[in-house]
Amino acid sequence: MQIEETAVAGVHVTTPRHLPDERGTFHEGFRTDLLEAAVGRPFVPRQQNLSVSRRHTLRGIHSVTVPPGQAKYVSCVRGAVRDIVVDLRIGSPTFGRHHVTELTAESGRAVYIPEGVGHGFLALTDDSCVSYLLSGLHVPGTQIDIDPFDPELALPWDCPAPPLLSPKDTAAPSLAQVRAAGALARWDDAARRPVTTGDRA
Repeated sequence: MQIEETAVAGVHVTTPRHLPDERGTFHEGFRTDLLEAAVGRPFVPRQQNLSVSRRHTLRGIHSVTVPPGQAKYVSCVRGAVRDIVVDLRIGSPTFGRHHVTELTAESGRAVYIPEGVGHGFLALTDDSCVSYLLSGLHVPGTQIDIDPFDPELALPWDCPAPPLLSPKDTAAPSLAQVRAAGALARWDDAARRPVTTGDRA
């Protein structure tokens, strides 16, 4: 498994090595030891979420307040998506910067997203299924939603047709509004806070 850091500090893309034979292929989809060695901190999944999306569905930009914080390991297990992460951590050396990765079931590629970083994706095929391994359990009221079309972010969705968004994402505030409300994580808090399981309930 190859693991590379992106232009967004702490965000890593994993690319597995496929082993083909007459039956098909085999690859490792997740390795805790290799991921933790690359990112320099523990990652213990506490919850898995799955979403299934029609083509041109856009989900995001989403994050979680710190605390409680929530790191993610995102992969596409069916279909294909254009995955975008954006640094929302105040004081981060890459604040506001984004990274785009095409995730497909065939490639097995995945993205590790640390606490405080925003995430979204555009479904490129019908019936696209995305898996999220999460370091923390869902805590109601802690989700951060940001307008995926905020001009300040200028994210390259490149959707060939009008995207399908949830009412919540359609009405999401701008980055400036969320920042003014004090909801964004600080770089020091997100990057240095120890990851434990005791504060995830």
